[in-house]
Formats: sequence, structure tokens, C-alpha cells
Amino acid sequence: MIETLALAALAVAVGQGLRRWVPVLARYDLPAPVLGGLLVAVIVSLLRRDGQDLVRFDTTLQAPLMIAFFTTIGFGASLRLLRVGGVQVAWFLAIATVAALLQNLLGASLALAMGLPPLLGVLAGSVTLTGGPATGLAFAPLFEQAGVSGATVVAITAAMSGIVMGGLFGGPVAGRIIARRGLHSTGARAVPAAVPASPEHATDTAAPLLRTMILILLAMWVGGYLAGGFTALGVTLPAYIGAMLAAAVLRNIGDHQPLLHVPVQAMEDLGAVALSLFIAMALMTLRLWELVDLALPLLALLVAQAALLVLLCQWVFRLMGRDFDAAVMAGGFYGFMMGTTANAVANMQALTDRYGPAPRAFLVVPLVGAFFIDFVNALLITAFLNLLG
Repeated sequence: MIETLALAALAVAVGQGLRRWVPVLARYDLPAPVLGGLLVAVIVSLLRRDGQDLVRFDTTLQAPLMIAFFTTIGFGASLRLLRVGGVQVAWFLAIATVAALLQNLLGASLALAMGLPPLLGVLAGSVTLTGGPATGLAFAPLFEQAGVSGATVVAITAAMSGIVMGGLFGGPVAGRIIARRGLHSTGARAVPAAVPASPEHATDTAAPLLRTMILILLAMWVGGYLAGGFTALGVTLPAYIGAMLAAAVLRNIGDHQPLLHVPVQAMEDLGAVALSLFIAMALMTLRLWELVDLALPLLALLVAQAALLVLLCQWVFRLMGRDFDAAVMAGGFYGFMMGTTANAVANMQALTDRYGPAPRAFLVVPLVGAFFIDFVNALLITAFLNLLG
């Protein structure tokens, strides 16, 4: 178990090195754990092809790391933050919710038309595109149980492809809207920020870390009972949902009760560590040879999803105000609906570097992309699993 965790940590370090040595990987926001984990998976697959089965992994810690990460996401779901963005945040979240639903409907329809399980299309829909690698890997076992062969490999392939597409196409789509309509920035330059800074004293680093660990473990503890309750009701949910909901409740209590105050920066840092180790560990065990027969259907699904997002960006621009900030939001929307919030911020940064600041976009998009859409997306995926599984 410790050896597997250590190899996962080493894979993350290798991925960080790859991002430095091959700048294009960093330019398209390809995560270090994904790069390192895939490298290990490729090496293991090549050894297996040569008849060598030298590696056996113990992934006991994979599920706790995954639950810990999504618990930290739950602690980010503050109603106070939602109110900071006002109606714009709620409206943008509604648009993203409809878009995630359309991703799943499109994916399921195309998969069915190609003679494949409709859940394969859902897996290549909002699960991995809106959700990203972490959500894809978290839900993959449930899709395997529902009959989608090679779900884990499909999930990471779709998520990686989405990240690349989100980085390649989001900026140009929004840039074309800006150029065609002659839009100009009217806002002051702002630093992208989605959450307030933690009020803990800067030099007291152990205290917020300890408080954060206590809150995470408490939410995971309570969440285990919630998950058991959902299972008893016959509802199929990923293991992290209970902890995520418990964390959201604790966060909103902590916004008003100092005893349960959430150290935001420490929560983000520990969440990033858990996510990196979870993804690297999950990818190291991929059976890449299972993807061969699904390569062409998966490519068709992803091309269709990319085209859908191009159309939806026009919708985002119109509904969010038809101004410069709305156009920048469209670029961010493409980024996180096809990849990750990092894609969204990178797209918007590229646009504002060229055309000028868009402070409203940098407030609204990260709030929705980093926190609130994860809750809604989990509910949508669960609904499709229970409907089509």
C-alpha cells in the first residue's frame, strides 16, 4: 500500500517535470498527475505486452483520497460566495446545468445510434467533460457495474481529450465573438479570484492545517452515514457524495460560526494534494489495451461534443449580457465545460491579455466552474445512471 502511494507521488513529480520540459503540455493545462500516471500505465502496458507482469498495485488508499478531494470541493460551496456574484452567478450556473444535460443527451443518443451502450455516451459527456478527470475516475466503477466495459480508460481518455479541446477552441471561439461584434473592455484590471483568503495568521501554518484535517475527516465520517442512507433507499451514488454534502453543510455553518470556520487556503492545498495522488494512483492501473475497439466511436462522440459547445458559447454570450464580459465568459464556459476550471481561467486570461480586463467574467466563471457545477453535475450523472443503468 505504501509502495503504491509512493509510486503515485513519484508519478506526480515526473508529471511536473514533463510540464517543465515540454512547455506545450503546460500551455494546454494538462495536469501533472495525469501525465505521470499515464506514463506509468504505458510502461506497465508495454511490459504486459512482452509477457512481463512485474508490478502489482495495492490501491487501498485510492478511494479515501478521492473522497477527501471531493470533500474539500464540498467545503467550497458557500452560499455567501454565491451571493457575492448575485444573479449573474445563479444565471450562469443555470446555463451550465442545461449544457451538462445536453452533453449527456447528445452522448447517449449518439452512442445508441452507433450500437453502443447509451451510458458510454454519458461517460463521454458531462461526467468527463464538465466533471474533468477526477469526476470521471470517481464515477467509472459505477459505469463498469452498469455494463460499460473499460469505463476507467474511456473516462480518462475523454477527460484528457476534453482538456486539450477546451484549451484549443475556447479562446478562438470567444475571440471570434469579440472581433465580429467589435466589443471592447470597459472594466478595471482585476486579479482572478473565486474565494476569500483565509483569516488565519500567516505565520501559524500548523493550526489551519490541523483544523482543515479535522473538518475533512468529520465530513467524511458523517458522509459515510449519509451514503449508507442513500444506498438503503436504492439510489446509486458515488462514494464521495455523502461527504461532499456534509462538507457543504459544515461550510455554510462555519460562515456564521467561528468554531467551524473553514481555512480556505489550507482546504484548497490539502484538496490539491489528495487529488494529485488519487489521479496518479488511478491512472497507474489503467488497462490501456481496452481502448482499441472504442477509439473511433469515442472520437466521434468528442467531436460532436466540441461542436455542441461552440453553439452553446453563442447562447452564453447572448444570455449573459451581449457585452465584452459575456464574450469572455463564453471562452471560460468552453474551457470548463470541455475540460477544467484551469482551462477556463487560461482561456479568459489569454483573451483579457489581448483585449483588456473582464472583472465580471473572472468573478462568475471560477465560482461556477470550480464549485457549484460539481454538485449539479453529480446529481445529473446519478440520474442518468439510475435511469439507463
